Parts: sequence; C-alpha cells; structure tokens
Amino acid sequence: MKDSNINILLAEDDENLGKLLWTYLKNKGFTVELARNGRQAYDLFNDPKNNFDFMILDVMMPEMDGFTLAKEVRELDKSIPILFLTAKAMSEDKLKGFEIGADDYLTKPFSMEELLARMNAILNRTQAKQKNIGQKIKVGSIAYEPELRILHLLEGPKKLTTKENLLLRLLVKNQNELLDRQAALRAVWGDDNYFNGRSMDVYIAKLRKLLKDDSNIEIMNVHGIGFKLLVKQ
Repeated sequence: MKDSNINILLAEDDENLGKLLWTYLKNKGFTVELARNGRQAYDLFNDPKNNFDFMILDVMMPEMDGFTLAKEVRELDKSIPILFLTAKAMSEDKLKGFEIGADDYLTKPFSMEELLARMNAILNRTQAKQKNIGQKIKVGSIAYEPELRILHLLEGPKKLTTKENLLLRLLVKNQNELLDRQAALRAVWGDDNYFNGRSMDVYIAKLRKLLKDDSNIEIMNVHGIGFKLLVKQ
C-alpha cells in the first residue's frame, strides 16, 4: 500500500536502524515522523498538529518503553494499528504486546520487505483512514471539523477553543468506548493533577451544552474512571 496519506509514527532509539527505516518508508510513499525514545513518541502522538494512521514501536527504548507507550496510546485511541519491533523472541513478550493491543510483532533482524508486507496486511485489515484536512465528521446529526475546530450547530458554526477541540477529538475517536480520565488529562493538559481534573470537568460540561442540539448524543461520566461519548443509532 503506497499511500502518501498514511502518516506513520516510528519510534526507534537505534539511530542507524531508525534512519534506515525512515528512509525506506519515505521512499515507499508514506509520511513518517521518527522519534528517538518513547517519551518523544508520546509527545508527537499527542501533538494536535499530528494525525497518525499507524505506529511502529521498538519495545526497548529509553524514557518510556514501547509497551508503556502502547498502553498510553490505547487509552486514547483504540483503533490505531500498532506494530512492535523487538530484539526479543520471548513468547511472554509477544503475549504482553498482544494483550496491550498490538496488531503484529516483528523480531529483529528482519527484512524491509517483510516489514512492508506486515504493514500492508494490517492496513488492509483495519482499513486505515485517509486523512482529509477540513473533512467533516458526523457526531450524531452534528457536523464536526476537527482540523478547523468547528462544530456546525443549529444556530450556526461554533469555533471551539483548543482544549475543547482536543477533548472532543478524543471523545469522538473513542466513540461508544471508555476514554480514560487520567490519559485524557495527560494528553490535553499535560498533567493529571487535581486542579486540571476540575478544569476538565468544566470543559466536559461545556461540550455537553454544545452537543445538546442532538438528544441522541450523551457524554456519560464513568465515576472515577473516565467518560463515554454515546451516540444512539
């Protein structure tokens, strides 16, 4: 699948392998961001300017390992494909990766052709979305343009604040699924402390008011755990 619309987050701390993978994937037509450690990858994933369609994560990385990174990502995005790279062939490690939510696992050393074949299989299976800047998403009957931060309400277009938009994007991305409270706080506010938690509750209340045009939409509070954006069919 050669598609420049597929945006890949590659996390690999080995400088030579990282550059080799980055160059190969770019030459195959993908858009690729390279992170040198797990923390940098997490920050790139949470940057609102980025919209990744696929993640390739080395397991053993400094600051944040691949398993921890994947767990954090899965709390915010249940569907983005994740492929682990590892020097280990231990079955326990593979099981741990799949339990976290990995789509596949590739043991080093591997050929570039095998990597591409695994990626294509995952992308074909998950039907990774193609990004379209300014694309309208339907939240119930309400049109939403996340890139432009606009909700199309009955009284007209409403421009969202940055935090309103980031929070709504996470809720929409996890529609009808649990959005973990602490993960959302770290993603939007950068810290999951008490005061930021109170602030997020205020923003949730604001979003509820904005979405009241459609009675089939509900932002449900799962006490002490997180939120669910429920859209009745």
